[in-house]
Amino acid sequence: MSSVLERLKSGILLSDGAMGTELQKRGMPVGVCPEEFNISHPEIIKSIYKDYYSAGSDIVTTNTFGANRLRLKFYEYENRITEFNRAAVQIANEVRPSGKFIAGSIGPLGELIEPLGTITEAETYEVFAEQAKILEEAGVDIIFIETMLALEEILIAVKAVKENTSLPVSAAMSFELGNAGLRTPWGVDIQSAVNALTEANADIIGANCGKGFDEMIMIVNEMKPLTHKPILAQANAGLPEWIDGISVYKQTPDEIAPKVKKLLNAGVNILGGCCGTNPLHIKKMRELLDAFQLTKVY
Repeated sequence: MSSVLERLKSGILLSDGAMGTELQKRGMPVGVCPEEFNISHPEIIKSIYKDYYSAGSDIVTTNTFGANRLRLKFYEYENRITEFNRAAVQIANEVRPSGKFIAGSIGPLGELIEPLGTITEAETYEVFAEQAKILEEAGVDIIFIETMLALEEILIAVKAVKENTSLPVSAAMSFELGNAGLRTPWGVDIQSAVNALTEANADIIGANCGKGFDEMIMIVNEMKPLTHKPILAQANAGLPEWIDGISVYKQTPDEIAPKVKKLLNAGVNILGGCCGTNPLHIKKMRELLDAFQLTKVY
């Protein structure tokens, strides 16, 4: 099978939608470890993967966003890193259609790096490298580094993946519009992020999460002239409302449709969703993407 990067040369790829909000909808209580569900509730994880593939996803992302040593320590699962990561990939492989891809999700560590925090750069590197190696051995096709806020942390993550695996790397930060423009909550602007990630040799550069599709269109429009790298965009389904103890995103597939068209026209290379998006959103994106790509065939 050709690689993700090879496939991108011939067209836009569709990734999946949210994992966390889907798990909550399918019965995961608030406050539990999502990655533990790979072991205790594999049928739920499998149903989410399967629904995204059925909706048209070319790439489905593993339920491993927090499956690193530091985040799992919070739940006292730090000795189950290999088990949780391998199970996530194995379940995805069981439902992966021919010609489709699996992305290994790596999220932020949830700890501050020295001097602001207590973990060193070397420790940060080792935590990312450990998870990346497990995901590669388990059989993912690409690593998605996601929802990063600090430039130092994402650069260490990219370095750890590139130096310890042979996998392509997508590096995505989370930007929001404020008085100073589009920046991460840690103050990283888009040009600084794109320049640093390009220099770090990330294979794909992008953004995920944030405040919704409207801001994501602005992000991609700002990113596109700054890099020759493929761009990934995975927006939330608007802003959440707190209902019965959980975050609920109410933006429907039809409501995001015109915004998806603008993202496609902006030049996105990997399109998908983040918090609040579900298989119905991905199905709508598939329809719009297929129609868009037909117009590009001469």
